[in-house]
Amino acid sequence: MGGAVSAGEDNDDLIDNLKEAQYIRTDKVEQAFRAIDRGDYYLDGYRDSAYKDLAWKHGNIHLSAPCIYSEVMEALKLQPGLSFLNLGSGTGYLSTMVGLIIGPFGVNHGVELHKDVVEYAREKLDDFIKNSDSFDKFEFCEPVFVVGNCLEIATDSHLYDRIYCGAGVQKDHENYMKVLLKIGGILVMPIDDQLTQITRTGQSSWDSKNILAVSFAPLVQQGRGDGEKPDTVQLPPVTVRSLQDLSRIYIRRTLRSLAPDDGPGKTTQRVPQKRKRRRCRRRRINTYVFVGNQLIPQMVESEEEEQPPPQQHNDEEHKELEEEEERDIGDIEIIKQVNVLRDQIMALPLPESLKAYLLYFREK
Repeated sequence: MGGAVSAGEDNDDLIDNLKEAQYIRTDKVEQAFRAIDRGDYYLDGYRDSAYKDLAWKHGNIHLSAPCIYSEVMEALKLQPGLSFLNLGSGTGYLSTMVGLIIGPFGVNHGVELHKDVVEYAREKLDDFIKNSDSFDKFEFCEPVFVVGNCLEIATDSHLYDRIYCGAGVQKDHENYMKVLLKIGGILVMPIDDQLTQITRTGQSSWDSKNILAVSFAPLVQQGRGDGEKPDTVQLPPVTVRSLQDLSRIYIRRTLRSLAPDDGPGKTTQRVPQKRKRRRCRRRRINTYVFVGNQLIPQMVESEEEEQPPPQQHNDEEHKELEEEEERDIGDIEIIKQVNVLRDQIMALPLPESLKAYLLYFREK
């Protein structure tokens, strides 16, 4: 599923295309997509495909098409402080973007069938926290992933404000998904080849809305032998943050507020590149054209690249020629920005160990 928008050269180019096609419609979703480079979730050797609007699968690792994730993020109507459950959390790409919006006082849980994929997701999450400058521009709710079949969640589990299921749901599992939702909550899942948004309006009432025609692999049902009990999935507990952790959040928030130009709403500056213009001159040449059965000579104009004159130029003349030949061709380059929050923390009169804690022990 995918191919709805043009391929991009990089992550920003892909997001531009998704915006133009109206898959991304709100600022907060755009900011989350720009903060997380989709290519970082691909295996080495496959990154060239990351910015196409196509799903990708390698073994158990799977990513849906960017247009699907865009519609899901918009349909979830995420807000700070909400609880989120990702059923079939995969690489953690979507859960990480959600964490940037719901913030440190939200809940971010994922259930994934394959143990190797959960390990992969944890590696990618750790890499994001330690190495991405985007981490310092947002208040983040770190996803917690567990291994298990999402059709075997314990019946006494807590309910969630937002739920997404990343695999095709059979009709007889629809109600199972719905009861995991709080009243007023939103569930987005593919059912009957439609990406569907379901809002729980009461104890036993829901509103449904079809968003997009899709094709998803169905949920895997756990095989059981005769009399064998299924492995029940225990969702992660909802815990209260420690005073130490709260202090870190509020110190970083205060410092971030002193540097408004470094917030998530600020995009990386992009400026035109320069390329030398080919200088051409026209000349007339003799050629022949067929008119009926006759060959008729005709003068035509042709362009050829003008070769530089053999004489030497002094430095000033050479510089003037180079400036004349340069023109803007619309290409872009990305200017690396300074991590302002990190610089502010490093300048604080605090022990190095405390600075490292405030930086989440990030190395850059």
